[in-house]
Amino acid sequence: MNIFSNHPAEVLILLFLIVTFLQSGIDKLFDWKGNLSFIKSHFKNSPLKNSVPLLLGIILIMEILASLLMIIGVYQLYTSELKEMAILGIIISALSLIFLLVGQRLAKDYAGAMTLAVYFIITIIGLILLTN
Repeated sequence: MNIFSNHPAEVLILLFLIVTFLQSGIDKLFDWKGNLSFIKSHFKNSPLKNSVPLLLGIILIMEILASLLMIIGVYQLYTSELKEMAILGIIISALSLIFLLVGQRLAKDYAGAMTLAVYFIITIIGLILLTN
């Protein structure tokens, strides 16, 4: 069975999101200090300035968890056509994007917030495809 013949759009969206969130999570994990420094300066004038390490840790966990669930979801789609893990991974991806959007808006980074919309649209399309 070829996974792309039964669920091509779903798998491609999952792969896109896996690359996006796994790379972001790994980057945060291996360059915690650099990411923390950048995010602290980004949020220095926002209400989140004192919570940056905690919030960055939450985003890191969500990105890695979403990636792992979507990897399992791709495997399950291929082996048994089950979609639950992929759906859960996509939902966590969407929630992390909403959290990031709130942060960007509070930091008054409207251009950064706008770029998240593209990722969110792709995520919601993936969710719609997987739940139909």
